[in-house]
Amino acid sequence: MRILSVNCGSVTRFRGPDEHSAIAKRAVEGPVKVGWLGLEGDRQADLSVHGGPEKAIHHYPHDHYAYWREVLGGHPLLEGEGAFGENISTRGLREDEVCIGDRFRMGSALVEVAQGRQPCWKLDHRFDGAKVMAGVVATRRSGWYYRVLEEGEVAAGDALELVARPYPAWSVARVFGLLIAGDHKNDPAGLEALGEVTPLAEAWAKRRAKLLG
Repeated sequence: MRILSVNCGSVTRFRGPDEHSAIAKRAVEGPVKVGWLGLEGDRQADLSVHGGPEKAIHHYPHDHYAYWREVLGGHPLLEGEGAFGENISTRGLREDEVCIGDRFRMGSALVEVAQGRQPCWKLDHRFDGAKVMAGVVATRRSGWYYRVLEEGEVAAGDALELVARPYPAWSVARVFGLLIAGDHKNDPAGLEALGEVTPLAEAWAKRRAKLLG
């Protein structure tokens, strides 16, 4: 699989004078350094909920853009990459095909899937008030985050190669359903068993514990 684009963004005013965000990502030409906290040149506005080692790199399938064009009736943001604030864009890899703990060689870096992306209101605002956040939850089109295990470089056109899958039963879509979309109500055994998935990001492990009560 080849990477379509590598996207980075800077912090800019987003809504009103006091709301800032770096959700607006733009494709970067040439190789980009991959560090423990993400891509060189990429920024996050609110570090209490964005960024950090377990949200170092955001991957969103470009496969979903056709769905969103249909739902939203077309939108200029969907004509390029980075519409959902993603750093990495590919085709042919979706949430039901990627598992927590999957390790990928991304360019020369080694990354590991840590959690799905929990959407927030900023997606709605970015798409001019459309109910994108609710749509992400309902359809499990969440994308996912990587932690970085080995630093390196990545560029558009580089290979994204799966090198390990220790938890094949725990797709991003399944875990997102349990922890974010309410599936735990009908699958308490699944929520209990999720505790065996040790690569799960700490924040999502805490959310699991809270849902268990």
